[in-house]
Amino acid sequence: MTVDTQSLLLVVIIAIVVLVGGGLALVRGRSRGSAPTIEAQPPAAPVTSAEDDDGGVPVAVDERPARDAGPADVGETEPAPTIEKPESAAGRLVRLRDRLSRSGALGKTLLALLSRDRLTTADWEEIEETLLLADLGTGPTDELMAALRTRMQVEGASDPAVARDLLRAELLTLVDPEMDRRIAASPVLGDDGEPHPATILMVGVNGTGKTTTVGKLARLLVAEDKDVVLGAADTFRAAAADQLATWGERVGVPVVRSDRDGADPAAVAFDAVKAGREADADVVIVDTAGRLQNKAGLMDELGKIKRVIARQAPVQEVLLVLDATTGQNGLRQAQVFAEVVDVTGIVLTKLDGTAKGGIVVAVQRELGVPVKLVGLGEGPDDLAPFDPTTFVEAIVA
Repeated sequence: MTVDTQSLLLVVIIAIVVLVGGGLALVRGRSRGSAPTIEAQPPAAPVTSAEDDDGGVPVAVDERPARDAGPADVGETEPAPTIEKPESAAGRLVRLRDRLSRSGALGKTLLALLSRDRLTTADWEEIEETLLLADLGTGPTDELMAALRTRMQVEGASDPAVARDLLRAELLTLVDPEMDRRIAASPVLGDDGEPHPATILMVGVNGTGKTTTVGKLARLLVAEDKDVVLGAADTFRAAAADQLATWGERVGVPVVRSDRDGADPAAVAFDAVKAGREADADVVIVDTAGRLQNKAGLMDELGKIKRVIARQAPVQEVLLVLDATTGQNGLRQAQVFAEVVDVTGIVLTKLDGTAKGGIVVAVQRELGVPVKLVGLGEGPDDLAPFDPTTFVEAIVA
């Protein structure tokens, strides 16, 4: 082989080596470099076949779990209202005595006077003034004064214990423990031979707390295991029906009301008693609009409400709500209401002190009907059956 041929062959070999080495380096460089980042995709959903509702062409079914629904996909439900358990009548009587005895200004004043060694004319005049200021009334005050004078002459009362017993006995006589103070709250048979719920009509002037008293009475009856229906026949005060509905919701008592303000109150009362009959309720309590005793039209309307109710069931109670602090004005209110609707009982609100406790005796004497319930404060269960013995003992405690 010549030199030129050898040189040419050497050049070719070197070129081949260079080319092969470069190719290997390129392959090696690619294998050592970092691969580009690619976002992972979810695996394809497995697809199975299922027949549609018509048994026709199979359709694809996605077996992947569904995505969680967002807030807009989930319907929100309001929690059920909590039904309260009202306090029993027995518990209320205990609180009645405790509250009255803590504020017994009337009894303390009388006992301090009666316990003096010798009562002068001035002392007796102070006793009389104390009784009149307590709204006992002129007639009952004269009776109590005469009884005290007689017994003081016979027994003497300088001993505080004797004076307390003497005052307790005479006050109890005036309050009259023999009056029937039960609330008619049990069904009765009507003229048609069918059971009718006891119907209670609540009446009174503006500002006595009548609608609140209706709600509190419902609580008291529920505590005695009575099935109650409320009628919102105060259709002139926009908030009255709402207020009554709130009271009913708290103890699970239905309320019959109109869907518009200013509706005929007699019609609402009629519907309430009808609903009570259909529900086999024990008692229906009908709230009425507060009215002034000197407004003849309003008072006539009250008589109409009672007559319309009587078409469904006899009205067994007409309870007059009076503010215990109004004194003689409260007595005048009571007289007019009694003439229109034959009041069967009195509810005295704001009797949370005994300075005006004499109104119990005065109103009973004026109307010849008993005080059946007393309001003692602002709490939902601050309405209690009136018990003469508890009342008098609290005064002279």
